[in-house]
Amino acid sequence: MIMRYLLPLLFSAGLCSGQFATPIASYDIKAILDTKTHTIAGSEVLTWVNDSPDTVPALQFHLYMNAFRNSQSTFFKESGGQLRGDKFKGDEWGWVKVNSMKIEGGADLTGAIKFIAPDDGNTEDRTVIEVTLPQPVKPHESLRIAIDFTTKTPMVFARTGFHGDFYLGGQWFPKIGVWETAGFRYSSRGAWNCHQFHANSEFFANFGDYRVELTVPSHMVVGATGEQVRRAENTLNNTTTYTFRQDSVTDFAWTVQPNYIREERMFAADQETTPEEIAAVAKLHNIPVQDVRLSDVKMIAMVQPEHREQIERHFTSLRTALKWFGLWYGHYPYKTITVVDPPYGAGGAGGMEYPTFITAGTSWRLPKRALTLEMVTVHEFGHQFWMQLVANNEFEESWLDEGFNTYSTGKVLDKAFGPSTLPVKLYDLDLWSFLKLPRFTQESVDRTAYLSGPVEDDLVRRSWEYYSSASYGLNSYMRTGVTLRTLEGLLGAGTMARVMRAYHQRWRFRHPTSRDFQKVVNEVSGRNMDWFFDQFVFGNRLLDYAVGSVSSVRQRTPMGAFEKDGSMNVVTRKDAEEIDVKNEGNKSFKQQYLCTVKIQRRGDAVAPVEAVIHFSDGSTEKRTWDGSYRWVKYTFLRNAAVDWVQIDPERKYQLDVSYANNGWQSKYNIALSTHWTGNFLFWFQNLLLWMTAIA
Repeated sequence: MIMRYLLPLLFSAGLCSGQFATPIASYDIKAILDTKTHTIAGSEVLTWVNDSPDTVPALQFHLYMNAFRNSQSTFFKESGGQLRGDKFKGDEWGWVKVNSMKIEGGADLTGAIKFIAPDDGNTEDRTVIEVTLPQPVKPHESLRIAIDFTTKTPMVFARTGFHGDFYLGGQWFPKIGVWETAGFRYSSRGAWNCHQFHANSEFFANFGDYRVELTVPSHMVVGATGEQVRRAENTLNNTTTYTFRQDSVTDFAWTVQPNYIREERMFAADQETTPEEIAAVAKLHNIPVQDVRLSDVKMIAMVQPEHREQIERHFTSLRTALKWFGLWYGHYPYKTITVVDPPYGAGGAGGMEYPTFITAGTSWRLPKRALTLEMVTVHEFGHQFWMQLVANNEFEESWLDEGFNTYSTGKVLDKAFGPSTLPVKLYDLDLWSFLKLPRFTQESVDRTAYLSGPVEDDLVRRSWEYYSSASYGLNSYMRTGVTLRTLEGLLGAGTMARVMRAYHQRWRFRHPTSRDFQKVVNEVSGRNMDWFFDQFVFGNRLLDYAVGSVSSVRQRTPMGAFEKDGSMNVVTRKDAEEIDVKNEGNKSFKQQYLCTVKIQRRGDAVAPVEAVIHFSDGSTEKRTWDGSYRWVKYTFLRNAAVDWVQIDPERKYQLDVSYANNGWQSKYNIALSTHWTGNFLFWFQNLLLWMTAIA
C-alpha cells in the first residue's frame, strides 16, 4: 500500500521545461551523398564525455556498415544473407572506411586503429575497432575526435542501403560504444560495451546531441532525424545542403528519394485529448494534471506516389500513437516525428526505428480493415519510448525494447482500431471481408505465435545466443507480449498501468536492465513477484495447468452391519436398493453426490492458480491452488453433481500453453469451448509476420 502510488515521477518537471539527458556522445557530422557511386563522403567531430570515475585508456567504435562488406562478416555468417524475409542479392556490398582519426588539436590516432571481434573472435568481421589513446581520458574529462570516413551503401538490405534512387541511411557513420563503469547495468568493472553487428540484434548507444549537414542532389526530397534548421542551395554543382539538429538522442538516420510525396500535419495535443482523458490518467497515477498533458508535435509523412491515398492513414496512426503512448507513459518530448514509406523493392528498409524517424510499410490499395499499415506505424513509433527514451541494451536484453513495444502496440491498436483482418485480395476484392472470416486482436495474435515454441530459450538472452532466429523473434516480441499480459492479469490492469508508467518515467534518458524493471514491479505493486521473473523471464518454465479428472458419485444407501444402541443391525443389499427406489420417488428427497475434482500441473512452472467448480444446481466453489505439487484433489459432498470446472477463469495466465485442458464440462457449453480459435489463428499469424516484418 505504501508504494501504490509512486512518488512524483522523476523527470516530469524537467521534460516539461525542455530539459533532456546530459549528452555523453555528441556528433557534428557533414556528409555528401554521391548517387553515382552510392557513397557518402563524411566527416564527424565526436565529443565524448567520460562521465565515470574510471580512467579510460582506449576508445571503441562501431563500424556497423562493414556487416555488409562480404560474406565472411559475422552478420552474413549468422543470417545466411537473409533477414526478415529479405534476401541480399547482387554485388552491391557496403562498407565504411575510416580515412583518418585525430584528437582535435592533438594527436593523430589513425595508426592506432585496430579491428577487434569481442563477441566471436571472427577476424574477418570488421564492425568494431579499438583505438589506444596516447593519454588516457581521466574521470569527467571530455575528448573531441575528428574522423574522416567514406561509407559505401549496399543494395537495400537489413534496414539500410539504396534501391534505385531511394536511399535509407541507417548505421552509416562511425559510432562510439558505451563505457560501462562498475555498477552500471551488469558491469563489475569499467569496460567498453561495443558488440559486433549480429543478425539477430539491434543497437545500444549513449545519448548525445546531433548536428548533421547532409548534401544531396537538389532534386531529392529529404527526411531525417530531428528538425531541419537550414537549407542551402549549391548552384555550382546542383546540390542542396540540409542541416538537421536533435538533442538527446542515441542515433541519427535519414532518407532521400526524388519522388517522395512529403506532407506535414500537426499533432495538436489539446485537440487530440479531452479533459476527461487527462483527468482519468492523473487520477490513476496520482499525479498533477499538468504532468499528463501532451506536447504539440510536427508529423511528417514521406510516402510513395502510388500510396497517396494512404497518407491520412499514416497520420492517423501517428496521432493515435502520440496520444496513447503519451497518456500512458509520458509525453513525447521531441518536436518532430517522421514516417517513411519505402518504395516497392526496398522492403528491407521498412519496419525500422530510429530517433524521431521511423520507416513503415504498406501495399497498393490496402483494405481499410487490414491494419498492417497501422500496426507497423504504431509499432515503430512505440520504439521512441522503449528503444529511444528508455535506452536499454538491445544486444543483450532485446525484450525490454521489442517485447515491451509489442505489448504496448497491441494495447494501442486494440483500443484505437479494434479487431483487424489480413490484406488478402483477389484483384480489388477484399477476400477476408467477403468471406466473413473472423477478425483478430493483437493479443490473440501474440498468444497464437507464442504457442508455436514457448520454451526453447530463456526470455532474457544475448541476441546472437538464442537457439535460432525464430527463437530470438518469438522471445523478443510475442512471448514478451504474452508474459507482460500475464503479469497484468496477476497484478490487475490499474496496477500494471502504474508499473509501466513508473518504469518509463524513472528510466527515461537512462539505460535500464531487466532487474530494474523487476524492482519497479515489486515496488509499485507492493508484492514480491520474484517468483514470476525467475520462472518466466530469467527462465523458460512451461506453464500448463489441466483438469485431470472429475467425478460425481451418486450416494446410495449404505449396506452392511451397523452398530446402533449396542446392537448390530444389518442392512442387506435388497434393503438398500428398496430404500433407494423409494427415495427416487420422493420429490422432497435431496440426493447427494460425492464430487471429486483433480487438477494437474503438467508443466514445470509453479504458480498460484484459481479454479471454479460449478454444480448443476447453480452453486459454485472457488479454490486457489499454489501448484507446488504435481496435482491437487478437491472433494465436495453436495446435493448436485459437478456441471463444469474451469481453471484460471479470468485468463490471467496467457503463458499457459493450452487453454484446451483448462476446462471440463458434463455437457457441451459454448462459453467454455473457444480454445479452438487459437489453432485457427495460428496459420495466419505466421503470414502476418512474414508480410509486415517489423523491427
